[in-house]
Amino acid sequence: MRLALLSLPFAAVLAMAVPFKGYQQKVKESIHGPPSGWYKHAPAPKHHMLELKIALPQPKFPELEQHLREVSDPNHARYGAHLSKEETDALMAPHPETLPVVRKWLALHGLGEEDITQSSANDWVTIRVPVGLAEVMLTTDYHVYKHAQTGESIIRTLSYSLPEILHDHIDLIQPTTMFAQFKAFRSTLHWSNHVRPAESPPGSTITGPAGNQVDASCNNTITVSCLRQLYNAVDYKTSATNGNAFGIAGYLNEFSNNVDLQQFYQLQNPSAHGSNYTTLSIHGGNNNQSYEAAGLEANLDTQFGFGLTWPTPGTFYSTGGKPPFKSDLLTESNTNEPYSYWLEYVLSQVKIPQTISTSYGDDEQSVPQSYAIRICNGMAALGARGVSVIFSSGDGGVGDGVANPDEPLEHQCYSNDGLKTPMFLPVFPASCPISLLATCSVTAVGGTVNIPEIAADFSGGGFSNYFHRPSYQDDAVSAYLATLAPGTYSGLYNSTGRAYPDVSSQAASFSVVYQGQVTLLDGTSCAAPAFTAFVSMLNDARFSAGKTALGFLNPFLYSTGYTALNDITEGRNPGCQTEGFNATVGWDPVTGYGTPNFEKLKDLVLGHVEE
Repeated sequence: MRLALLSLPFAAVLAMAVPFKGYQQKVKESIHGPPSGWYKHAPAPKHHMLELKIALPQPKFPELEQHLREVSDPNHARYGAHLSKEETDALMAPHPETLPVVRKWLALHGLGEEDITQSSANDWVTIRVPVGLAEVMLTTDYHVYKHAQTGESIIRTLSYSLPEILHDHIDLIQPTTMFAQFKAFRSTLHWSNHVRPAESPPGSTITGPAGNQVDASCNNTITVSCLRQLYNAVDYKTSATNGNAFGIAGYLNEFSNNVDLQQFYQLQNPSAHGSNYTTLSIHGGNNNQSYEAAGLEANLDTQFGFGLTWPTPGTFYSTGGKPPFKSDLLTESNTNEPYSYWLEYVLSQVKIPQTISTSYGDDEQSVPQSYAIRICNGMAALGARGVSVIFSSGDGGVGDGVANPDEPLEHQCYSNDGLKTPMFLPVFPASCPISLLATCSVTAVGGTVNIPEIAADFSGGGFSNYFHRPSYQDDAVSAYLATLAPGTYSGLYNSTGRAYPDVSSQAASFSVVYQGQVTLLDGTSCAAPAFTAFVSMLNDARFSAGKTALGFLNPFLYSTGYTALNDITEGRNPGCQTEGFNATVGWDPVTGYGTPNFEKLKDLVLGHVEE
């Protein structure tokens, strides 16, 4: 039908769109207006093609959630007994009646089998339709919205409706009401709460967090060798053949340049020079190897991720989804929802890397809660299959980072609900849980700087406004909240929400090769692949010992793993015209439980520590 549909006059297309007879249209989702910065520019061109992703309910998901709890709990008899692809597919599948009902609705709008693609678990349906037909199907009007600061244009609507019978069979449809500005977490902030150390004499050393001597140069420039020294893994050698694998998720047309990577290896890990990794394309993601296309984020992630874990096999996922919108072309508009495409692909694979790092995200409130829940469910399925999913916590402190002191709080950090209530701005997916009331499904990594380590002032941290705090966080988070003076930041954060970050790592002055030149990068984009690499090394040790992968990390981290982390007790994460939260003894919403001590963690995950 697709080619025929495009060739018909638009009036004929609308004539095919017969509604569900006898069922009233009912609003499925709406927002009060576009978020701050966005404005309505013009009606969307009727023939512009939209790719709509339809999420179908997952009635058996509570069973998957229970499996995840059990296989992730070091004290449970099923610890490490991860599910297979077939098992997770069955637990994510819609009710048997759902797909036929949705297909009937699509057929009444002229969409046949050849126009519909389904995920491996049949819980996502994807269609491509003109804007005009989407408006009829969803009883809505799409418009082109522009962002005043970035100039970005997207096609969105503020509300959409479905026949009432479909409300129990469809969780959400996007792109509709989602205005997220998905971004990489590289800091552009100024350093405000500390001074960069002075250069040290060549050959000098300083004491690292593990009590060992570390090259003093690591206080100014972070390399692969520095991270191994700092986090007590200098002599550990990974295997290329024990089944362990390491993954990096890339988005926004960020491509890792192989020439830059080989130059990086020559400088920082000569043994890895000449080695390869696998690039997988998802939803049109490509692998442009010209110097001009090299991505700072992709280079950073692959150089440090693969540089630390070599010779562990590495995979870089290149996920498309943000082409420019041009109103005179029938091109697909910016979906701003790449996670669903990435998850759909990865979950369809039988074999998945056991640790995956992601350094992207957005303000939680810019992501519709329905969409956030579904993405977190997908992350939970990865955890149930034994994958450690790790995200950077963001570079804005408690909100927008170092704010303009001349601008009032309500003009910088406020709610998108039309009330403009002053509030801190938590980050998604770092705030990701499994469901509204349950366990988190990702591990969030904050940032540190200097030796001795202190919190990076840009380290994202705080409390989710969407998701409740999981029970395993209760003791740690309650202990932190008890240290705050009564009334501290009253009304600005949700003290009962999922708290993040969980852990942290060095996040500044990472020496990266970009377009043939060495450059230094800051941000929790640095922290995520660094911490994830050490988790991959722990999995390597477990595989070599005949054990299974660690999978979802947080139950381990909050029960015993924290004892093998370097506690960070100094620094803050300012933002939203405040000083932000403070780092302190134990867990805190700036650095979590701290940075890794690999040898101690290895003893824990191999069971070499007496109870």
